[in-house]
Amino acid sequence: MPAHNAVNLRELVRDPKRILSSALIGQLCEPKFVEILCMSGKFDVVWFDQEHVGLTMPQIEHAARAARSVGIPSFVRLYAQNYADVMRPLEAGSDGIMAAMVRTAAEVEKIVEWARFYPQGMRGINGSGVDGRYGGYASRDAYFEDANRHVMVAIQIETAEALAEAEAIAQVPGVDMIFVGPADLSQSLGIPGQFDHPKLWEAIDKISAACQSAGVPMAALAVGVPMALKFKERGCRFITHTVDTWLVQAGLAGLDEPWAEVFDC
Repeated sequence: MPAHNAVNLRELVRDPKRILSSALIGQLCEPKFVEILCMSGKFDVVWFDQEHVGLTMPQIEHAARAARSVGIPSFVRLYAQNYADVMRPLEAGSDGIMAAMVRTAAEVEKIVEWARFYPQGMRGINGSGVDGRYGGYASRDAYFEDANRHVMVAIQIETAEALAEAEAIAQVPGVDMIFVGPADLSQSLGIPGQFDHPKLWEAIDKISAACQSAGVPMAALAVGVPMALKFKERGCRFITHTVDTWLVQAGLAGLDEPWAEVFDC
């Protein structure tokens, strides 16, 4: 099996002809569940939530392997406090990382540095994991070059501080995608959960303009079709429209009507 997915995630997210469909997997991060989603044909990308769920490296490794076996790229959302937080999911086979709760362009520069090898960064060198073909690369240089070509770095803008630096963050070399987190962003703006509030969409317009100026794609998590369409109107090409637990809840709710006549006493 190749060290990296057949689909280059860095190139995929920058394809101007695609609107990518993605799913967030957190509470139910188990290989068979990942395979079910990836085999469904409904998602171009899946991503794993280490920020909120605290996924272990073995969990990430197995989940990334399950996605890779079906030809679907994956990445990990994390809170990057040091280089190991960024490096380990990549060595576990993830195709990229997404840094949450970022506040400044200076933080973003460090995150890119931790994710890429020289000359694009100063990522810690190992090569004994799946990303390094378990030491099977013909040369170190081939490993470095291959990793730098494939590893995607996404940055979430979901704080008032990051919003203020949106343009500078989008301009950081090596940033492949800017992801809007509407829930935390709304909270940071003092309007928690008010997804129709003009103040939220003014902020999103600012992020969209920063992305367009930098030539970096914008991504978002959309709570419902109307929100997804608003993001699409603003140039968003990567939309996460479901979460693992939402899918289960929707499936359970779908049992009600067709079975009501059987179980209604």
